[in-house]
Amino acid sequence: MKAITITKFGGPEVLQLTEVTDLIPSKNEVLIQVKASGINRSDILQRKGKYAAPDSTSNEIPGLEVSGIIAACGPEVTQWKKGDRVCALLAGGGYAEYVAVKEGQCLPILKGLNFVEAASLPETVFTVWSNIFDRGKLKAGESLLVHGGRSGIGITAIQIAHALGSKVFTTVGSEEKAKYCDALGSDLSINYKTEDFEEILKGKGADVILDMIAGPYFQKNLNVLNEDGRLIHINAENGKDVELDIWQLMVKRITISGSTLRARDYNYKKRLTKEVFQNIWPLIENGKFKPVIYKTFSYQNVINAHQCIEEGSHIGKIILDWDS
Repeated sequence: MKAITITKFGGPEVLQLTEVTDLIPSKNEVLIQVKASGINRSDILQRKGKYAAPDSTSNEIPGLEVSGIIAACGPEVTQWKKGDRVCALLAGGGYAEYVAVKEGQCLPILKGLNFVEAASLPETVFTVWSNIFDRGKLKAGESLLVHGGRSGIGITAIQIAHALGSKVFTTVGSEEKAKYCDALGSDLSINYKTEDFEEILKGKGADVILDMIAGPYFQKNLNVLNEDGRLIHINAENGKDVELDIWQLMVKRITISGSTLRARDYNYKKRLTKEVFQNIWPLIENGKFKPVIYKTFSYQNVINAHQCIEEGSHIGKIILDWDS
């Protein structure tokens, strides 16, 4: 089968289309004929040698989410059958014609969604639900601050939190992105290039903050959080080493947490899949949450796709199409 492999660590040009060994699903796995693959910043880090795949997954083929058609089922699979249309969360290997994944990490593609839209969902939806709602315990009536509102994670967090009754603040890098986030449900979008989110949110506060920046944002986040606030880290793009005022933590009863989803065990991902299906899939069905696709590239143009995501001007998801 064809796959896009990392030939060595480096820039987008190290990605090459190659022939790799065909996959056979194990006892509780399904084999998916991939129609579309989502591209994420973790793929960029993996390509650069800064984010290795778990030991159980090949480090040569990136890709954490796909959509497609089930081509075969392992002997113990009960939930799916050949021909089912699914999207799936992966630990890696998504830039390929076929992927094998445990059945409990797949979700049905809802009527009205195409393969490109479906491939944009798993990584962002699972990350948002796991961190903001499972770990962060965001409730209706509370406020959420999400940094990077124009990213795949951001546009997902804004829509879901808004749909479930929370007030949403976000930071973005331009007025265009601010207007787009407002249209998705953000109550206040702050241009971090011209405004200080800490100053603007004084007196408003946030109950939960989803942060992928860290570094200089860390102290500002603590200052913005309400009492009993929850700060959740999913990346540290601007620096992982910070100073913490323990007294401030105690006085405001702040909870600081962080997570990576990729290496979590199957039982956790299976539980998360059920929760996403129960809580998020209905929002898609009733139109309260929609995939946002910035651009689709043929799998043969994966280098251009990686260049596009690194430029950082996109709003929404970038997808590889295996049918073009």
